This record gives sequence, C-alpha cells and structure tokens, in this order.
Amino acid sequence: QVQLVESGGGLVQAGGSLRLSCAASGRTASSIAMAWFRQAPGKERDFVAAVTSSGEITYYADSVKGRFTISRDSGKNAVYLQMNSLKPDDTAVYYCAAGQFRTTTRYDYWGQGTQVTVSS
Repeated sequence: QVQLVESGGGLVQAGGSLRLSCAASGRTASSIAMAWFRQAPGKERDFVAAVTSSGEITYYADSVKGRFTISRDSGKNAVYLQMNSLKPDDTAVYYCAAGQFRTTTRYDYWGQGTQVTVSS
C-alpha cells in the first residue's frame, strides 16, 4: 500500500506561481512512477504530468508544457509540481497518483486532492 498526501494548493492571480507537494509513504513508494492529475467542476479528471521512479523521464500534457515542471525527491519519497504562468483554466482540484507510468487515470494509488484556484 502507498499513501499519498498533497499540499500547496491555494488562490493565486493569473500569471502567478504555485508549488504543489505530494508526500508518499509505504513500502513501494520509491519504486513506482508518480503523476499529477486535475479535475475541474463538471469535467473529467485529466492528466497533467508524470515522472518515472528514477526521476529521469517526465511527460506533460500539452496544456501545461513549458509552464509546469514535475520533479521527485526519492530520498523524501516526495513529488512536486511547480506551476508557473498560471491561467484561470488551470483552476481545478489537483490529485497526486502513484503506479505504473502512464497518462491515463489507471493509477493504483491516489491522494485526496488539493484545490488550486487562479483568479483573472
């Protein structure tokens, strides 16, 4: 089992930045891929970014490429999402996920989510 706890969400003006954190615990936390998804009200949960267990390979949704950066600290079993140049369309609940490296929602473990609101 892997437990995930997100933090770092909040309210920010358009053009601003936020850094989300996800702390992972559990026996296999350091050996699996991790990802960020987001879900806006009335919409499906969408892929944002993923990073392999080694941290060497990352992948981004086109909508965030060049603005968001995913990284992980294996020593701390944590993954981060640095979000820059935020837009109102980035407003959503952001979820951390862990499992096999993929861009679909078929991850094994999920956090409870953290709200990000971008005002115009």
